[in-house]
Amino acid sequence: MLLDTEHLVRAIGSGRRRGQSPRWRRVEIRPVDLASGSYLQITTYDDTQAFTRNLAAGDDFDTALAELLAEPFGNWHVETDGSVTQLRVTKKGQAQVHVSTRGDNGAASQAPSRRHDRAKQRLLDGSDPYLRAVGISDRDGTVKPSRQAKYRQIEEFCRILAATVDAAIDAGQLRRPRADSPLRVVDLGCGNAYLTFAAYRLLTTVMDLPTRVVGIDVKEQARRRNTELAAELGSSDELRFVRGEIATAVVDEKPDIVLALHACDTATDDALARAVTWQAPLVLAAPCCHHDLQRRLRSAPTPSPFGLVTRHGILRERLADTLTDAMRATLLRLHGYRVEVVEFVASKHTPRNTLLRAVRTGSTGDPEVANEYARLTEQWGVRPRLAELLEDAS
Repeated sequence: MLLDTEHLVRAIGSGRRRGQSPRWRRVEIRPVDLASGSYLQITTYDDTQAFTRNLAAGDDFDTALAELLAEPFGNWHVETDGSVTQLRVTKKGQAQVHVSTRGDNGAASQAPSRRHDRAKQRLLDGSDPYLRAVGISDRDGTVKPSRQAKYRQIEEFCRILAATVDAAIDAGQLRRPRADSPLRVVDLGCGNAYLTFAAYRLLTTVMDLPTRVVGIDVKEQARRRNTELAAELGSSDELRFVRGEIATAVVDEKPDIVLALHACDTATDDALARAVTWQAPLVLAAPCCHHDLQRRLRSAPTPSPFGLVTRHGILRERLADTLTDAMRATLLRLHGYRVEVVEFVASKHTPRNTLLRAVRTGSTGDPEVANEYARLTEQWGVRPRLAELLEDAS
């Protein structure tokens, strides 16, 4: 079916088989017509970006497709102009296949679209009521030119969150929610809650997952503003905001997902410490400024030969940023999480573009990692704030 490019509409591989991880989060295959001829377009997606290559008719289609089919994807969805084939690999490694004609699933039979210049698919369209309500889009549902950067940030966050939630549910690391037991999401230090609302809209409207979200911020003004907006959108029952300190705010139940998006300086540490204390299955944190370790580095002797770096203020700040997030990621690993540090959005849009993504595995800390962490902190003569908070909580 994949080799029959005259009838192929598209094919999508996604998910993963139990105990295995494909190189890509998702792959999409479709035929396209370019000015230079007909091609098979293969787009592979990691957690932050897409990579596209076009294979000409003379290229080795069989080898390229065989390599993709060998990846341990858990699901394949193949559309032709006459049928839709869906394959899912169960936890026991068995294949469940469903085939329907395009008329059976409500879609009219049609020739495949081979246009190369398709409009980019958006998770949250500009016409979404939330985007209009927060001023990202105008009344006609068009994203305002002055808000393009914010919209791009929202979209990239949604892509990362969607991929992470899907993978965690498929792997059994995050429970599959039900109407009577929705996902519980807490956003610590939510501020104006652009991404809090985005997470709620994505999980409920796009992914169709029953979800309740609580946003916590120290500012009463933010609580009132966000509460009014939730009421305006008709989401007050599932999306609420409370005033409180990150470290002490009370939530009704332990959350499944903890967000801490651009919480300033040690507020990120407060949020990560609470997530670990709650044993939250999934944590997404986008750190903001990193003043704490910068202060500590200034008062501690610089190990040789790094004095050549720290003598320059801007380089010392960047080094402190890197050390802070490296130590945070390591501490999370030592407390039972698998951690990835990924790019949130391109640095040309915001300098605060790092995202810590942590999935709880429950594994005990690796002694070798613990030793490396101890050597790192000893060499620099610093103890990060998160380490102090986790020790106080234990």
